[in-house]
Amino acid sequence: MAPKSRAQTLPLAAMHEPLLASAKDQARFWAKVRKAAACWEWIANKDSDGYGNFRAGGRLVKAHRYAYELLRAPIPVMLTIDHLCRNRGCVKPPHMEPVTLQENILRGNGLAALNARKTYCNRGHPLLGENLSMEPKERRRCRICKRERERKP
Repeated sequence: MAPKSRAQTLPLAAMHEPLLASAKDQARFWAKVRKAAACWEWIANKDSDGYGNFRAGGRLVKAHRYAYELLRAPIPVMLTIDHLCRNRGCVKPPHMEPVTLQENILRGNGLAALNARKTYCNRGHPLLGENLSMEPKERRRCRICKRERERKP
């Protein structure tokens, strides 16, 4: 028996509004997708971040979320979609996974993700064990560098 996805294990109260996917909306949606062997590219309207926009059931939805819910399962309220292919214009459900916002950010290539993956400070000291200091807002600091900064007049 296949393991349940996160979406299948959450109570219905934790889901978004049900997807209103009329046959007409679905036909309009698929006319705006270019299917390739790798990604299924959204070729219509995109927002400034590169995510597709689509109007379905009288409301504006993100194209990748529409495709995921149409072909896979409802997306739980507390989860967001991570594009495993790193292509924001992709609407191919196997390239997507519902995850928490924090997990999505840390999987990315932004500053928060890059800093979270660091194992050494900028001066080469290890960021672990006794040398790791956690400061407010979960900032990781090197204790050796901190002591050196405090010693300087």
